[in-house]
Amino acid sequence: MAQNETLPIRQYKKYQWIVWHPDLLGGKPTIKGTRISVALVLECLASGMTADGIAGEYEGFPKDCIAEVLTLASEQANHPVEQNDVAA
Repeated sequence: MAQNETLPIRQYKKYQWIVWHPDLLGGKPTIKGTRISVALVLECLASGMTADGIAGEYEGFPKDCIAEVLTLASEQANHPVEQNDVAA
């Protein structure tokens, strides 16, 4: 691909709501149509926010994406842990 060509934003794996692009949020999986990362949604949920709370805080947040965000997190948690990721 030539340097001046741009990659399109791509659907991430099989997900409807999760997209990826190397220049979008540093290449992090992102919620389609937003600049909200999957990681941010997970942080909000972990802190006790509801889907309605996230939508109230982040304009344009599609509440329908929550199931996909949790599925992606579950898939990632199913990968084996690398030894160098574990505290000594």
